[in-house]
Amino acid sequence: MKRFAVHALTTAMLLSLTACSGGSSTAATTAAAGRTLKDGTYTAAAAGLNADVEVSVTIEGGKITAAEVTSNEETPGIGAPLLDKDGNVCTAGGLSPVQLIPQEVVEHQTLAVDDVTGATITSYAVKTAIGDCIEQAGGSLEEWQATEYKPEAYTDASTDIVVVGGGGAGLAAAISAAQQGKNVIVIEKAGEIGGDLLVCGAIYNAPDEELQSKVTMTDAIKQQVETALAATSDDPVKQAALEEMQAAVQTQWDEYQASGRTDLYDSKEWYALQTWLGGDMVANPELVKVLTYNTYDGLLWIEDMGMEFDDQIGQAAGALWQRSHTSVMDMGTGFLSVYSNQLASYADQVEVRVEATATELITEDGRVTGVKCTDNHNGTEFTVTGTDGVILATGGFGANSEMVQEYNTSGKWPDLSDIGTTNRYSASQGDGISMAVAAGASLVDMDQIQLLFLGNLKDGSLTKYPPRDVNGMDQVIFINKNGERFVREDGRRDEICLAILQQPDAMYYILESADGSGYVDITDPDWRSADGFTFQYLVDNGYVVYDDTLAGLAEKLGMDADTLQATVDTFNASVDSGEDEFGRTLFSTKLENGPWVATARQACIHHTMGGVTIDTEAHVLDADGSIIEGLYAAGEVTGGIHGGNRLGGNAVVDTVVFGKLAGDTCVADAAE
Repeated sequence: MKRFAVHALTTAMLLSLTACSGGSSTAATTAAAGRTLKDGTYTAAAAGLNADVEVSVTIEGGKITAAEVTSNEETPGIGAPLLDKDGNVCTAGGLSPVQLIPQEVVEHQTLAVDDVTGATITSYAVKTAIGDCIEQAGGSLEEWQATEYKPEAYTDASTDIVVVGGGGAGLAAAISAAQQGKNVIVIEKAGEIGGDLLVCGAIYNAPDEELQSKVTMTDAIKQQVETALAATSDDPVKQAALEEMQAAVQTQWDEYQASGRTDLYDSKEWYALQTWLGGDMVANPELVKVLTYNTYDGLLWIEDMGMEFDDQIGQAAGALWQRSHTSVMDMGTGFLSVYSNQLASYADQVEVRVEATATELITEDGRVTGVKCTDNHNGTEFTVTGTDGVILATGGFGANSEMVQEYNTSGKWPDLSDIGTTNRYSASQGDGISMAVAAGASLVDMDQIQLLFLGNLKDGSLTKYPPRDVNGMDQVIFINKNGERFVREDGRRDEICLAILQQPDAMYYILESADGSGYVDITDPDWRSADGFTFQYLVDNGYVVYDDTLAGLAEKLGMDADTLQATVDTFNASVDSGEDEFGRTLFSTKLENGPWVATARQACIHHTMGGVTIDTEAHVLDADGSIIEGLYAAGEVTGGIHGGNRLGGNAVVDTVVFGKLAGDTCVADAAE
């Protein structure tokens, strides 16, 4: 079978594919001739990442004539197919193991096919279940694994622009360039596009006048503006930048107050000030302005391509303001399906080379001209040249424990060697940063590492969400194992995580009741969590605990019922008074009625704010501050944008705004 590239495959085409050139398919078919298998249709199941993966295998004339995964709960876009908002399978940008592996087994009559990089557990489950069917038919696994199949190797190529990384920033860059007529090759080391964007909370921050009008601004929220306007810095350079930002906001704030309005105040200038202060004024204020001033245009850009958000805004975890737009689709599948469909529409201009690992940037006469890569399946090396330039969008280094330990020098965090990560291990290894340094790039803010308080206790990932999906921080409280609150739930991510690390067993519970807006009936069999699981699945697998009464929940959690009741009563009194012992400012809901749900969570490494140094047009800079010709960067591989603490929801904005900007700048530079 020829290597999968970006050219879109419809479901019908997938079902009708036959063996093509390349690999060792001929040898595999010959070897199959001597096998003895009983005709029939067989079923089997094997444990996947989330639940059992079930397969059906049909054998006729001693051969496997059909194989399909009939049931699975794997993550869409990673273990399972990526679907768009209309339920169509997206295939531009790689196939999941539940699609690809059965197809390859049938075409090449062997179980010795490679895993899909980034989905190893699901790949193993599919092959194990198919192998079970083979044994049921009287076959030998040893024989079926004797002949290895490898896809046809990649060869050297040349294009206008090379994008390294098929996550959010890389895809935004590639699509922006394609929209302007450029040819692009995207290099992605996983078997499918997506990166960490696929497993994010799908939150996009942007001031939005229409949706702001639906939110009432309380006195507690107003105080946040006053506090920001009163902030100062001992650093004269930072103070000057701060005063400039504050002056713009002060003018708007005075006008808002004089108008007598009660709806939510927001603006790009206030967003910029809040982002810079929220990152402890560590970031480059000019990069902060690029991020925040262009966020609404970025929102319109992705909506124009088909992205859909809820018709109301909220305050996501650590966002600090009610400007978070939430995707109508689960996790990051909305963003990725929109990008995948765009890739399909630009199939004559954009090629995605999945299972390809970039290893080195090629520099000629001081200009970056291409990328050296290795084929994951064959180990062969190939080169992709970019006439106009190379855009780095390889993500951060949060899943690289050694790199985290090397740069964990800010003094904020304790030893992080035993702390889990919310990142995909295949996506956040810091390899792009290393390649950029080797090409002469400088780094900035590498000691700024963010933890997030939403990792599940089993693997640290942002999965198995509770009913409210933690995007409405005004309707939940956080309690430790003793049943006590210990932090403001609507505060900064770093402050919450530091508090969690001081709690018994360094964990806590998100506690919610059946009160307030947006509550879902947990007994509804059609309800699904943000990542697609039924409530009963979450209960049966230990992700949530619930009871109709608070006392009953306390018993199940091993807490003192009186202590938990006192905690809830004290919080409810704060809702009435608008004053909270921990400084919380969002109060919309008293917690009074069951059923009660508790979701165990922990603090995990989530985002690395440091990376390669860029200017306001996404050019990569060297140690002298000079532009490295031909090299651009966007997304988490860069530094200088978020500072000491990234606001929740700003990472997705980063991928859209700076991803598009990198593509635009590369196109514009080539036209000069």
